Amino acid sequence: MGLVLDRLGNWLGRMLSRPVHVHGSAAPTPPELLLACLRPGDVLLAEGHSRISSAIKYLTQSTWSHAALFVGDALAGRAPDGHCFIEADIVDGVRSVGVARFEGLLTRICRPSGLTDTDRERVLAFAIERIGLQYDLRNVLDLARYLLPTPPVPQRFRRRLIALGSGDPTRAICSTLIAQAFQSVHYPILPAISRQAAGGSQCPACVDEILHVRNYSLFTPRDFDVSPYFEIVKPSLESGFDYRRLHWGEAQKLTQ
Repeated sequence: MGLVLDRLGNWLGRMLSRPVHVHGSAAPTPPELLLACLRPGDVLLAEGHSRISSAIKYLTQSTWSHAALFVGDALAGRAPDGHCFIEADIVDGVRSVGVARFEGLLTRICRPSGLTDTDRERVLAFAIERIGLQYDLRNVLDLARYLLPTPPVPQRFRRRLIALGSGDPTRAICSTLIAQAFQSVHYPILPAISRQAAGGSQCPACVDEILHVRNYSLFTPRDFDVSPYFEIVKPSLESGFDYRRLHWGEAQKLTQ
């Protein structure tokens, strides 16, 4: 029975990872421009084009369906040349990849603000140590939730649908690995916040905000985008943007 489930799970995983045609709405950032802007510890979000990507984008109501951690040259001598990202793949598990992995995809750079050099190294080490980990794909029910790109689930339950199940295929969602890495140094992403009175009778309006760690299985790529603790870095602006040097087509010139 275990062999049958293994084969079925791998077949499902590969089918869900298969690219599907998507009409592009914007020009992707060239790989060389991405690399020029990225710093170790940055989270790169991508708009995937697979069946599971479509389901994740629908369930999270977001453009982003994939996340990878940029580790710079930390993998030198330990991975193929050019590999500078760590990601979790539903079939291959945790692996290193190069920037070519994201060529042709819309991307967004999310940079943790104020992260110390020491904690940055710990975040990278956490992810690097997990390269090679595989996910148990025998729980086919965990995988089957992604067979419908737009499952008829009320919006308030959609995030829970991603975290539902045994946990292994859930952890194959790339953002959970990265969330664990940042939580290992207590760096916030989207913590739950509670408030309690802080000033007593002298300051009835004073409050303390208490941050509570959310379970890593609840994190999605979108959370790094909307987090108040991650800066959005746009390569087209970082490289020096001057709108006066743009070349417009004839149709645009006629409207000026």
